Amino acid sequence: MATTEIITGQYVHITQTPAGVADRVIGRMIDMFVIFLYVFSVIFVFYRWLDGLPDALLVTLWIGLLLPAVFYTFLLETFFHGQTAGKRIMKTRVVRADGSMPGIGDFFMRWILLLVDLHVSCIGIIFIICTARNQRLGDMAAGTMVVKSEGYKKLSVSLDEFDYARRDYRPVYPEAAQLSLGQVDVIRKTLYGPGRYDENQAAHLAAKVQAVLNIRKKETDDYAFLETLLHDYHHYALELV
Repeated sequence: MATTEIITGQYVHITQTPAGVADRVIGRMIDMFVIFLYVFSVIFVFYRWLDGLPDALLVTLWIGLLLPAVFYTFLLETFFHGQTAGKRIMKTRVVRADGSMPGIGDFFMRWILLLVDLHVSCIGIIFIICTARNQRLGDMAAGTMVVKSEGYKKLSVSLDEFDYARRDYRPVYPEAAQLSLGQVDVIRKTLYGPGRYDENQAAHLAAKVQAVLNIRKKETDDYAFLETLLHDYHHYALELV
């Protein structure tokens, strides 16, 4: 199953598994069934016990009791941490594309575009199938994605886990501050990428970095050298925050 790797602003790696189209469609069908049961219950109550009330009061009650059905998705995702009944059963939830929890505005944007995505044209299903993160239009507009719950963990990271995040950390290579985001990404993928670590590739990259930055490595190992460069770069980046 495809996964999405995210690097947060604190340089924490999070791997999330986007929910597939089947998970999302079945989850939505469960939600529609829940909404149907609620609306049916409201109608039953009205005709069983509330028939005969003044028309103005009946209309007010109808509107008040049916509003939860209209705002079902928005309300449940907002108050239940990105989950509706269907998402909970299918073990999925809504998160922001950077791994954080969406805000009320994000959930509202998703709800607004749900009408276009599923209830009018069903174009959202096409986008879910075709996009890398399985996002519908509402997700792309809100900057969110639906992920499998078992692959989503709130990470608590202490500063002690990262030497370069300590206040007393002393960078080894001041030149690391000159690295671009693209160059840092290449180094990171070389060290921590999904494939097996390649010593020859690391040696070639280490030599190229030394030439570009005009520095000489102090470590005997290319892996340690590149990792130190990353730590130094992150230290300088965090100083700017």
